[in-house]
Amino acid sequence: MKKRKKARKSKFFLSGKFKLLLLFFILVAGGLFYLVFHFGFDPALLTKLSFYENLANPSIRIIKVEAGLRKEEIAEMVAEKLGWDEREKQNFVNIHLALNTPNLEGRYFPKTYMIHKDETPSEVSATMFQEFSKQTAKILKPKTSKAKQIINEDAVITIASIIQRESNGKNDMKLISGIIWNRIWSGMKLQMDATLQYAKGSEEDGWWEPVSPADKKIKSAYNTYLHKGFPPGAIANPGLSAIEAAYNPQKTDCLFYLHDKKRQIHCAKTYDEHKKNIEKYY
Repeated sequence: MKKRKKARKSKFFLSGKFKLLLLFFILVAGGLFYLVFHFGFDPALLTKLSFYENLANPSIRIIKVEAGLRKEEIAEMVAEKLGWDEREKQNFVNIHLALNTPNLEGRYFPKTYMIHKDETPSEVSATMFQEFSKQTAKILKPKTSKAKQIINEDAVITIASIIQRESNGKNDMKLISGIIWNRIWSGMKLQMDATLQYAKGSEEDGWWEPVSPADKKIKSAYNTYLHKGFPPGAIANPGLSAIEAAYNPQKTDCLFYLHDKKRQIHCAKTYDEHKKNIEKYY
């Protein structure tokens, strides 16, 4: 009888150890799941030892940059994480001046970064620009001669930034891209509200305040209600899906669109049809 009791205790001990190991595995797996889906890490990173070394390094900061932010918004986020002062923040925003290049809005690539707390504005921006080049190199680009005449990278990033701000997610992007390019080919004004938001945005009043009818008269080169063609540059920093959509628009005859109260998109070929959509969905 004593031997049987001992065997039962042994089985209970093994069962307890198994439960602890299972609990540990669940906690680790849950933590990794959280990192991948909350912070947007590439799952492939989970196979690299350097990823875990960085996570364990107290000097590393995790910075998640969402698609569609202005460079000023990204600067505020990074400055808070890395403890930058106002001068360093402005250096990040105006890094193109130090590099002697045009405005680099649109090329601060959105993703989750693991950045050392002592990195400078030039180092952080360089990391984001390198990621931009790496990711956009993967995109399938149009091969027709007509497209090549107008669809250069600067134009694409400008359009992609508008798509990012105007869309209600990935499903809308290629249709909006098709409508924007239709307007470009037709010589129409783009008339995109997001460009007005960029023109009037400020740290004091908000970067993306709603547009009013009066805003359509704002004196700005970014006001696409006043000026034909592309605005001077990107209005935000688009994600990969928006850039892909800008390069590969959906074929459509539509020239107008709106989102209803449920954020569903409805497009129209003519302004009369568009007015009917406004009456129907608003």
